[in-house]
Amino acid sequence: MPSIQTATPANSDDRGSNESGSGLADATGDGELLARWHASRDPLAFAELVRAHEAALLHHAIGLVGDRARAEDVVQEVFLKLAQKPPVLPEEVAGDMDRERAQLRSWLHRVTRNACMDSLRTEKRRRRREEEVAGAEATVGGMERVEEADTRAAVERGIERLPDDQREVVVLRLISERSYREIAEITGKKVGTVGWLISEGLRALSQDLSHLVPAGTNQRG
Repeated sequence: MPSIQTATPANSDDRGSNESGSGLADATGDGELLARWHASRDPLAFAELVRAHEAALLHHAIGLVGDRARAEDVVQEVFLKLAQKPPVLPEEVAGDMDRERAQLRSWLHRVTRNACMDSLRTEKRRRRREEEVAGAEATVGGMERVEEADTRAAVERGIERLPDDQREVVVLRLISERSYREIAEITGKKVGTVGWLISEGLRALSQDLSHLVPAGTNQRG
């Protein structure tokens, strides 16, 4: 990635080696802070960028995702992207601290918005999977109304027919009654992956065993 070319403020040599983060903000533009981070991974420079922009980004993220904890995760992701691949500011704003800040602010808020949209889509998929799992579990649970021995044998046969990765998490969920997080820790998989495998496994299992469920079992009322 090319270096960020910015002008160094005239009083940069007068700040001394013991300047604090807030003093750095008053004397140095975002362009130079980015350049320092890009060139030498200067932790003080990056900390100052975080201090200068974090509150506004958090406010933006909360407004989009509606939850402070998720918003904090989003902002952390944004700063991780900034650390991994800092943007190159246009040459025409170099040395103009206000324009440098405006350019970086625009980039950060754009990344924040995209990260929030990704978070909302992920949350929507998670809720949909949980609803599907709940429905499938209700179907399997409804089989308790069928003769117990036949049902147990049918369930065991159905579970045995599942792919290995689905069978493992379904057994942990239905038989061991483990939570998604516990299953993730046991199997070494991500919680989202566990949810997807359970959803797929229970969907296949409920279809396989649907002939055992009396009509109206899943109907409310």
